[in-house]
Amino acid sequence: MSIKDYGWDEYFENEWKQKSKDNMYPARIIADYGQVLRVMTDTGTQLVNRPLKKHDKALQLAVGDWVALEYNEQNQVLSVQYLLNRKTKFSRAAAGIELNEQIVAANVDYVFLLQSLNLDFNMKRLERYLIAAWESGAMPVVVLTKADCCIDVGKRVADVYKVAPGVEVHAISCVTGEGIESIKKYFIYGKTVALLGSSGVGKSTLVNSLAGERILKTQEIREDDSKGRHTTTHRELILLPGGCLIMDTPGMRSISLWEADTGMEVMFGDIEDLINRCRFNDCKHENEPGCAVREAIEAGMIELKRWESWLKLQKELKHLEAKKEGKLRLLEKQRGRQISKYQKEFNKERRS
Repeated sequence: MSIKDYGWDEYFENEWKQKSKDNMYPARIIADYGQVLRVMTDTGTQLVNRPLKKHDKALQLAVGDWVALEYNEQNQVLSVQYLLNRKTKFSRAAAGIELNEQIVAANVDYVFLLQSLNLDFNMKRLERYLIAAWESGAMPVVVLTKADCCIDVGKRVADVYKVAPGVEVHAISCVTGEGIESIKKYFIYGKTVALLGSSGVGKSTLVNSLAGERILKTQEIREDDSKGRHTTTHRELILLPGGCLIMDTPGMRSISLWEADTGMEVMFGDIEDLINRCRFNDCKHENEPGCAVREAIEAGMIELKRWESWLKLQKELKHLEAKKEGKLRLLEKQRGRQISKYQKEFNKERRS
């Protein structure tokens, strides 16, 4: 087993040559247990502590990241020294009052966006996942699970294609085996596939099906609401037979966007083109003459619900940007106070 089996390639080799030192060696984070990380090196797996500066952007680590490790002989401690630049990054706004970015998966090649074809099917949620996936730099793939629980699979697939331009859609069932062969083309040696979706959509079941053995815990669907129980409690990177890496993640019932410029352009490029064609630059797209958006809606060129989704997302993103700017101003103010404090202490020492 070597780091090449875990996705080490020319990109990371070049990154390594620019920053590495003789007493360091590369490792990939393959599991996150909170304050402890499991990493894969050329000599096998190791456990390391998460760096104390965990809120520092340069050291905000996620499963899939490549890091430089160093062994301190004096303290006999293995520690993370720095993070290699990422190829891709799937992130969201972390839950909670404080505004922070949460990196869900790093350095993945394909993002499987899982939606269950039972009662948990939610197009609005899928729309958000798609925006975040395009923003990540990885290739999104929509996987509709539990096809055996749906009587009209074809219609659901067609509905997804309408809101997922340029994205492949696969309906599968781990019970009957339907569609499993069609998604195996993504599982290539050295490539990483991340599974993202709500709790109970069948991520762990899919991993077990692809691995050909039960390596992750799964639970049965609840009878009262047709939803699976949540089983995955931490993010983990698993090496499948054939050499592909698959990342299982805890379910996310909702996703708050962190950045969305690229994702919004891909998902709503037609709407944004229409906005630029309105007669007035400050058009509110309500009753103004020459509004290209209203004309397109009335002509059936775009669906009203897509326009409403765009409006809702724009409002959310403007609110997010305002919060980011407010946080930046607060940090600058705190930094200014700290500098002023140090300056006063320095001047006091000089006078004494």
